[in-house]
Amino acid sequence: MSTPLEFGQLMTAMITPFTSAGELDVDLACEVADYLIENGTDTIILAGTTGESPTLTHDEEYLLFERVIKSVGTKAKIMVGTGSNSTRTAIEATQKAESLGAHGSLQVVPYYNKPSQEGMYQHFKAIAENTSLPILLYNIPGRTGANMEPETIARLADISNIIGVKEAAGSVDQVKKIRAATPTDFLIYSGDDGLTLPFIEAGAIGVVSVASHIAGKQIKTLIQSALSGDMEKAKQIQSELESLFNVLFVSTNPGPIKAAMRLLGFSVGIPRLPLVDITEDEYRQIEVVLDDLLIS
Repeated sequence: MSTPLEFGQLMTAMITPFTSAGELDVDLACEVADYLIENGTDTIILAGTTGESPTLTHDEEYLLFERVIKSVGTKAKIMVGTGSNSTRTAIEATQKAESLGAHGSLQVVPYYNKPSQEGMYQHFKAIAENTSLPILLYNIPGRTGANMEPETIARLADISNIIGVKEAAGSVDQVKKIRAATPTDFLIYSGDDGLTLPFIEAGAIGVVSVASHIAGKQIKTLIQSALSGDMEKAKQIQSELESLFNVLFVSTNPGPIKAAMRLLGFSVGIPRLPLVDITEDEYRQIEVVLDDLLIS
């Protein structure tokens, strides 16, 4: 079992920059990683959904892992999305990531084929048995079509290198059930910026964030305030960031966050098809929110 907080309180699901021609821009990816670390990120997650893993080739993912891991060095942890709805593919990708020096693996509930709870358990168990990397489970039924139940997560928590869960089912009650059923060193992270505070109150230790691309330091302070019992300060920051949390999902992620990063001066490109760039109206909404945050 990894030590508690090995991956910190603030993980950022990092975007994957593309050139104007839609090609992977690894140099800019390294720059974005450094920027995130300077602004409070403890662990960078590469090739998650925000990183457009569905439309990256495996070769692109491995190049991204290799370059960012080398660039970041000891400044932060690097966790990589190597999940799949094929157990064999997930094992192979995780083993490759381990050989490249990744510090951990994010493993999503298998999507589209909708395994049973026992199928989920056997899937993650097989992956864990074939790597020494710490594994963070990822439960997001809105995208996978299946919810991993707290009882299944509790069973998986008994496996030594399954260290926690990114919980994105949107249910405070589910977080409470997971917390009650798992050891204290099993880490629960909110998978939704807007639910960070209620999830911490229910037993989470931090967040896997998208908004930390824009407000990393504020989100880090929110987490630390909540964990230390200063709920008044945490709620104040939550209120101040509410418009940001909302506008970053005005369209399918990562379109809005890529637009926001372009507004900050990072030429990260637009999402790959089948995702498209946000509309002009959505772009203006993001611009207004960023202007308000920068002014305040």
